[in-house]
Amino acid sequence: MPKPLFAEVTAREGAEDEVARLILDYAEKVSEEEGNLVFDVLTKEANPHAFWIYEVYRDEEAFQAHPKAPYGGPFNTVLARPPLIEEDASVLTFLVPVG
Repeated sequence: MPKPLFAEVTAREGAEDEVARLILDYAEKVSEEEGNLVFDVLTKEANPHAFWIYEVYRDEEAFQAHPKAPYGGPFNTVLARPPLIEEDASVLTFLVPVG
């Protein structure tokens, strides 16, 4: 069963462009993962500091493999130190299909 989720981060004032660049670079790598089906990077029209990443993985196993990729840990560290985002890390919301 596919594993969909939203990851959210909020860029600090003045860090929006850097956060966007880092997320888009990361998106290229994640999109190449065998188990990744979707990795869409979005921002709120009314708040360009807020980034939403819609991700879908083939299944739970593919999702569990995702954070073990060599670029995953460094990506989160770069966002957190120096703090480019308001949160300590991305906030994950797991989704389930209706029906």
